[in-house]
Amino acid sequence: MPDDLCDRTATELARMLRSREVSARDVLDAHLARIEETNPAINAIVTVVPERAMDEAREADERLARGEAAGPLHGLPIAIKDLVQTAGIRTTFGSPIFADNVPATDDLLVQRVRAAGAVVIGKTNTAEWGAGSHTFNEVFGLTRNPYDRERSAGGSSGGAAAALATGMVPIADGSDLGGSLRNPASFCNVVGFRPSAGRVPTWPSIDTRDDLSVDGPMGRTVDDVAFLLSAIAGPDDRVPISRPEPGSVFTPPIEAAVTGTRIAWAPACGGTMPVEPEVVAVIDAARPVFEALACTTEDAFPDLRGAREAFLTLRAQMFAAALGPLLEHHRDRMKATVVWNIEMGLGQSAGDIAAAQAHRSVIDERTAAFFERFDAIAMPVSQVPPFPAELEYPNSVAGASMQTYLDWMESCWAISVTGLPAISVPCDFTDQGLPVGIQLVGRRWDDLGLLRLAKAFEEATGAGHRAPPR
Repeated sequence: MPDDLCDRTATELARMLRSREVSARDVLDAHLARIEETNPAINAIVTVVPERAMDEAREADERLARGEAAGPLHGLPIAIKDLVQTAGIRTTFGSPIFADNVPATDDLLVQRVRAAGAVVIGKTNTAEWGAGSHTFNEVFGLTRNPYDRERSAGGSSGGAAAALATGMVPIADGSDLGGSLRNPASFCNVVGFRPSAGRVPTWPSIDTRDDLSVDGPMGRTVDDVAFLLSAIAGPDDRVPISRPEPGSVFTPPIEAAVTGTRIAWAPACGGTMPVEPEVVAVIDAARPVFEALACTTEDAFPDLRGAREAFLTLRAQMFAAALGPLLEHHRDRMKATVVWNIEMGLGQSAGDIAAAQAHRSVIDERTAAFFERFDAIAMPVSQVPPFPAELEYPNSVAGASMQTYLDWMESCWAISVTGLPAISVPCDFTDQGLPVGIQLVGRRWDDLGLLRLAKAFEEATGAGHRAPPR
């Protein structure tokens, strides 16, 4: 029973905990044992606080024994991405500059997770400053893919995805600017949801109106993702773009009702960017699944011209604002790609920023017109399957040379520019046994409708049930 607990869904574990079929201490013990067994070879969880977590689990059991109300995440272990501040728990941002940093306060996401009753077990690995979709840094090293340990787990939430795939945690958080929730989910055969901007408010923040970078949930099932979302979503008056709907609207089970859904079918991203043929083949083979669900599919892809200019410019602006002050004194302790992004931002003019915003406005107009015909887009999450871990990033995709460390992620960051909700759901495996996720993109603000479509696909395929070797 103890080891079996690690392979149960978060929603099932939550039910067992509330009914006192198992205790929070039982669940924590099982996951700590799984971490001890599995983590050394994967390096997904980089900081573990077992004594502190056991105290939290004990308190959770005692509250339930006294008849006190249990939060929705009561007793569930969670590891927080190492980009998110956790009071009293080391938070490095994957940077040697902050290798010994222990914050005094929790970020809002952690506050909400704790308020919902979850037990914080530690921190998951991230790319340095979240830069790049390959999880490695000089503080903790490389996170390996559970399905092939010589391959990347994706990033920057690669630690979270790998920890989920191996049962080290039942739920995990992540963040997504250019694909950091979606790419690692695709690489590790789990679910990663980039919600609409403001759905999960970020506080503190250097820009409370930023709608390009979002926080979101990860899990092994769509219901588990919705379950965590129900606890971390909801408005916050300090964040003007936060959505007014309460998180409770996402409480599972999610209804998989999708009859008549109109899907724009784009396994090769409409030919607008290179995609490896084996990825195209896996995605395209899923088309009959949607048609069997009484959805309609039509070959189509939105016009996203200008997304590259907008994304690269606005991303660089964010890096300059957040990390520019560190560059003067710590350049030698930053990886080259981070330095490049900061310097690009510092070298931009007001005209560059204005042009990027203008590109986004045109893209908004085009996508609004596109979604008059469709309810969702089906496309690849990643343009490549999990790549060799020794590479910093793929140098080429389908024969096309990648000029920067961001180019191979275009299938994700082009969608980020639109501001639409997007989810990575396990689709199938390549002939080499590597996971490939399908990216479903929904209508503006229709996070719940997108979750319904994702769940229907998940139930029809069962690809997420294929666990990595142990």
